[in-house]
Amino acid sequence: MHNQSFGMNFVTKHKSRKPDTMITQSGRDPFSNFGVVNPPVYHASTILHETVAALEEADRAPFNGVRYGRYGTPTTFALEDAMRDLEGGYRAVALPSGLAAINTCLMTFAKSGDHVLMVDSAYAPTRFFCDRVLKGHGVETTYYDPLIGSGIRDVIQDNTTVVFTESPGSITFEVQDIPAIAEEARKAGAKVLCDNTWATPYYFKPLDNGVDVSINAATKYIVGHADCMMGLATCTRETFADVKRMAALLGHGVGPDDCYLALRGLRTLAVRLPRHRETALRLAEWLRTRKEVRTVLHPALPGCPGHEIFKRDFRGSSGLFGVELKRKYSKDRVAKLLDGMRLLGMGYSWGGYESLIVPQYPSNIRTVTSWKGRGPLLRIHAGLEDFGDIKADLEAGLNR
Repeated sequence: MHNQSFGMNFVTKHKSRKPDTMITQSGRDPFSNFGVVNPPVYHASTILHETVAALEEADRAPFNGVRYGRYGTPTTFALEDAMRDLEGGYRAVALPSGLAAINTCLMTFAKSGDHVLMVDSAYAPTRFFCDRVLKGHGVETTYYDPLIGSGIRDVIQDNTTVVFTESPGSITFEVQDIPAIAEEARKAGAKVLCDNTWATPYYFKPLDNGVDVSINAATKYIVGHADCMMGLATCTRETFADVKRMAALLGHGVGPDDCYLALRGLRTLAVRLPRHRETALRLAEWLRTRKEVRTVLHPALPGCPGHEIFKRDFRGSSGLFGVELKRKYSKDRVAKLLDGMRLLGMGYSWGGYESLIVPQYPSNIRTVTSWKGRGPLLRIHAGLEDFGDIKADLEAGLNR
């Protein structure tokens, strides 16, 4: 049986650290599987051991090797190894959704009596977990301005154990100064968690910038085909065992078919993301010229909060961005734009091959930074369709 380093021998033979090469080569070992290119899908719950000694050895090292289906099979380890290599981490933990990865990591490092610093631009369900679950377990949460940078030192308390970042925010797209935040958190002994779903490790590497755990809702760009829920938490050596143990205690196991879909999606990330990036940038630039638009929120464009940090820290941008319309457009008028869309679908999530558009209401989920008094906000995900067709659909909607 393969152990937790499934694919390591193959990766050792190919020592390139170039992202495109790692995406295609990491986490697979064909010649341990009859030369089959893709890791096989192992469906398993019970794992048999030939001797009492072998059974007891597995119990002593529950996170090493194949012990029980919920802890992972070689299919799981293949995905985790591939993500570990791409992120530059020690080991990764696969979880059943991005939210499961976020919540597991928060619960790993925050116990009753502790204090969490949560970025005000966070994904709404992350806020709800803090306000409804962590609060009920005696954990206090304070929200902070995403652009706080090294000023985070002023809001860190003696009992702060977690500083949570999401860069850029997935609704209003502020880019955070992760190295500055991580430096101050480290001085205070707090762990830094980063939701890296927007950029993926292809365009930004949180662990190289001082983060302790990099979290991806792999449902989005890693899977890439809108057909699988998956979360991945890539850890440092110091944080891995604690995160893995919490995932096991919470009963978080992932199905092998979902791991297979995530691996399959990962293999084309290096060709899909540049296409998403190119189309999104072209759309964003065009939308800036429209009379209906007040501003475009795209980290790669000047004027987006944190743009200079984006230029310093990121290799590229993805396909998700925001468009703020002028204040004169009512909810009914925005509905006319959206209801007649022929190509851009209205649906939550993003990162798949398809283009999406949804209205967003940041003022409902802000406590430190305000969105009040601003115009309607649309969030657009640029898919892999023809640019001209996407533009035409948006143009028709704006005209309506």
